[in-house]
Amino acid sequence: MAPSVPEDFSALTTVIVVFVLVYLGMLLGGLPFLQLDRTGIALLGAIALLVSESIGEADAGRAVHMPTLILLFSFMVVSAQLRLGGFYDWITWKLGKLRASPPGLLAALIGVVGVLAAVFSNDVVCLSIAPVLIDVCLLRRLDPVPFLLALACAANIGSAATLIGNPQNMLIGARLHLDFVAYAQEAAVPVVGGLIMVWVIIGWLWRGRWQGRPGAGPSAEAGTASSHTMDRWQATKGLTVAGTLFGLFLLTDWPREIVALGGAGLLLLSRKLHSRQMLGLVDWQVLLLFIGLFIVNHAFEQTGLPEQAVANLAACGLDLRRPAVLFGMTFLLSNLVSNVPAVMLLLPIAASRDGALLALASTLAGNLLVVGSIANIIVMDAAARRGVIITWSQHARVGVPVTVVSLIVSGAVLLTWRTGTG
Repeated sequence: MAPSVPEDFSALTTVIVVFVLVYLGMLLGGLPFLQLDRTGIALLGAIALLVSESIGEADAGRAVHMPTLILLFSFMVVSAQLRLGGFYDWITWKLGKLRASPPGLLAALIGVVGVLAAVFSNDVVCLSIAPVLIDVCLLRRLDPVPFLLALACAANIGSAATLIGNPQNMLIGARLHLDFVAYAQEAAVPVVGGLIMVWVIIGWLWRGRWQGRPGAGPSAEAGTASSHTMDRWQATKGLTVAGTLFGLFLLTDWPREIVALGGAGLLLLSRKLHSRQMLGLVDWQVLLLFIGLFIVNHAFEQTGLPEQAVANLAACGLDLRRPAVLFGMTFLLSNLVSNVPAVMLLLPIAASRDGALLALASTLAGNLLVVGSIANIIVMDAAARRGVIITWSQHARVGVPVTVVSLIVSGAVLLTWRTGTG
């Protein structure tokens, strides 16, 4: 049944204006003359629709997809447990102590980051590892730039391996009811191939130039950081819960969000870590971004305009229900407005068979440019705070070929998978 068009013309106009402004903000990262980031814009858009009564409170509530929010929140709590337990610091320093050549250290870093991002989210992994990685590189008199670029690219690619690796994958999996194991099987080859390409490209670009700048030394924090000891009990508790959740996702069809929420609840039952500490590390900005976009997109969808736009594009030969067109549009929108807003725009026209396509294209597209992924920005900001400058061109020299190759591999694998199961 076609979506109903709002009877009130002013409500229709309000919805269109709000939608355009919100997605312009997604494209620009803010709005002129206003101190708003993407989260603030999405939230303000939802508020404008509610205050203007362009969408009712009950309708707005139904627009918010609670399973996605619950799953996101739950894994943020799991990651908070590991951060407070010192797990990420510990594993980064362990990598730094490996008696390996720079290419060997790079390979180990890419492998570890890829695995961690598949379970604990690319943004969290980059946020936790980047500062310590810089100190590790400086102590070993290595240039931090290639290792930081590897961290960002490997985190993005590794997060595509599962339906819990990043926010957009959680949304796609929950909305399209994707099977956890089946998706992981489809994503395995593109992810592994992408991680290998990160190592090959960075290794080739920095061959013979691994040493740091003369005079560059460890930061003031490096000495204390290197003596950091992991809280074994807290880290073990977090890893045990994470491992149990992952196993249940693989072996059962229980609702992922409810299982994950139970795990988060167990971690909040702590005699040492106060709930204020745990919840303080939850990324409420991301949760609010999702809520705002859910409401704005739902209101726009109800106008019937997206359905009409899809029909018009199909008449022009760009049928978004064709896998190749949807793959290309996902890549394009992900680099224009970021992957989460892009996925929310495209999900209404996607079927279950398109889940892996959406997840892989939107996630792997994040390596193309610095602004394509929050993980990239996190790494560059962490580097800048330590006086390590990563330019857009340096990122592009790695990100562009990695993205192109990984998307080609993904497209080939998805085509083969569909042919084999069709």
